[in-house]
Amino acid sequence: MIDEKQIDFFSKKGAIFLKGYFTDWIEVLKSGIEKLIDNPSPRERSYTPKDGTAPFFQDLCNWQRIPEFEKFIFNSDIGEVASKLMQSNVSRFFHDHVLVKEPGSSIVTPWHQDQSYYCTSGKQTISFWIPLDNISLNNTLSCISGSHKWGKLHKPKRFDGTDLFENDNSEDVPDIDNNLDQYEILSWPMEPGDAIGFNFKTLHGAPANTGSKFRRRVFSARWVGDDAIFVDRKGKGSPPFDHITLKDGDKLMGDDFPVVYENSKYIKQKII
Repeated sequence: MIDEKQIDFFSKKGAIFLKGYFTDWIEVLKSGIEKLIDNPSPRERSYTPKDGTAPFFQDLCNWQRIPEFEKFIFNSDIGEVASKLMQSNVSRFFHDHVLVKEPGSSIVTPWHQDQSYYCTSGKQTISFWIPLDNISLNNTLSCISGSHKWGKLHKPKRFDGTDLFENDNSEDVPDIDNNLDQYEILSWPMEPGDAIGFNFKTLHGAPANTGSKFRRRVFSARWVGDDAIFVDRKGKGSPPFDHITLKDGDKLMGDDFPVVYENSKYIKQKII
């Protein structure tokens, strides 16, 4: 399980590599992703590059209708791992996100912070990026060390480069790719069952899948802690929780955001 050294590393760097933590769940997640691709939700956000290369499949918030995702969230140790790394008494599930870059896809996931897109805020946050395929160092997720402590949220963009929210005067993400020597980049080659955990405010990105003959299937699980509140971003965020009736500043709670782990125990019984 998580030790004090790992907690300190995550707190300082904003991202951490977890070797083999979810190996026993890879086949379950693979099955769930295939079900999702066969029957995507209305929130599917797939992209087909204009250059005709392979597509990039995305879908969000499916744990309540894909049994494999629900079992992983409630039956694995991920809720406890989230609680320890966030240094939170509570780990509350925020949402799931499936990302599949087919071999040859030229779609690049640009540098961004997840927090800018979300209807929540708080210091105690973590997103787990869990690959279901082998990923080389030049094809993996990269995080900017310490960027979660910069004290700013950068402007969220769509994949086509347009602003997600109108009248957003926040700063654009800096030109990281042309100034890599100015940053400490955290990235790791990965195997199925490994995970990268990162704070919602940590700048991160992922390359295209052009140099690989293999799919890059990733299950992401996002979590919040004790201090999570609802934030009205005055627009359609990602995910678009349009049905939520919480007010700006309310504690984030409700059936969409279940508490999975609290005070050294799991809240919900294991799902059979």
